[in-house]
Amino acid sequence: MATEAEVKDLLEAGVHFGHLTRKWNPNMAPYIYMERNGIHVINLYKTVAKLDEASEALKKIAASGRKILFVATKKQAKDIVAEKVSAVNMPYITERWPGGMLTNFVTIRKAVKKMTSIDRMKKDGTFDTLSKKERLQVERLRAKLEKNLGSISDMTRLPGAIFVVDTMREHIAVKEAEKLNIPIFAMVDTNSDPKPIDYVIPSNDDASKSIAIIMTEVTKAIAEGLAERKSEKAAEKEGKSSDAPQPAKEAKAEVKEEAKAAPAKEVKAEAKEEAKAAPEKEAVAADEAKPEAPKKEKAATTDIDLTIIEGIGPKTAEALLNAGMNSFEILSGADPERIKEVLTEASSRLSHLDPGSWPKQAKMVAEGKLEELKEWQENVKGGVE
Repeated sequence: MATEAEVKDLLEAGVHFGHLTRKWNPNMAPYIYMERNGIHVINLYKTVAKLDEASEALKKIAASGRKILFVATKKQAKDIVAEKVSAVNMPYITERWPGGMLTNFVTIRKAVKKMTSIDRMKKDGTFDTLSKKERLQVERLRAKLEKNLGSISDMTRLPGAIFVVDTMREHIAVKEAEKLNIPIFAMVDTNSDPKPIDYVIPSNDDASKSIAIIMTEVTKAIAEGLAERKSEKAAEKEGKSSDAPQPAKEAKAEVKEEAKAAPAKEVKAEAKEEAKAAPEKEAVAADEAKPEAPKKEKAATTDIDLTIIEGIGPKTAEALLNAGMNSFEILSGADPERIKEVLTEASSRLSHLDPGSWPKQAKMVAEGKLEELKEWQENVKGGVE
């Protein structure tokens, strides 16, 4: 629950100021508190709740060891993002979004490698053998690469998530992340569309104070996640060192003492008893093994085609079946939040899906209302529910 102190801090930073009412996006209506002097005012209680939710998700991603790419090319956000994000050792883009940064990541990595090869030339003396004109050209290329891609030189694979300041300005980054199913976190103002964003933080994305306070909270959560990962690794190392094996001599001595302590007669008697009991055990095992075959057949028949529900693909259906949601009756009574948890546990790429309408659709199938389901799905595609 949002505390008065947190809301007051956001209020002082001007996080609540939206855009002019004539520039608003209707999809932002749930996050708008009121309109005053022709400007929309953002509901800060919702901002705090959404900020907490986003911070918790970012903390988990950081703790898992994945990188979070920050994108902020507007003048007010550049320096703030660079300062805050570099403190937690995360990649960021503050100059210009290079087209295909995510969708054509292999080419971007080649450009970064070019930068490292120039550095290697300077170290091994190859750079000094070039002519004055060639050196100048190489230096200019190195400066250009450093300016645009220097901050992502440590990002060797696609990020686990991206954080965007101003989704209107960074729409290409949002589209690329959406195409690759990369979770999107963003500061969303009243003139932006929150639908493509997985974790919306309704806030003023134009004021430097507003950006600074949101970035402080976000980077604090990432720092906590990194600290957790570090402590877990340290605990694992300590556990491995404490589980060191006994010296060979001590182990041999223990075996000898145990062999001396066990009388030969008792060993022979136990062997005879085991030999007598062996046929009985085999018969019992055979009896127990017989009913297994029909059980397997029964389990196979529980597989149903969940993909007839709008929004469920083959991988999603597999995740639901594995979680025990193997009938339309069960799915119709499931809580959407529980379904969301199942998808997140199964794969981070499924965590962005919205299962809100799935129970409703499953109920229609369970009741045999397939025509009604098709009509509903067509209406939803057409924008009417």
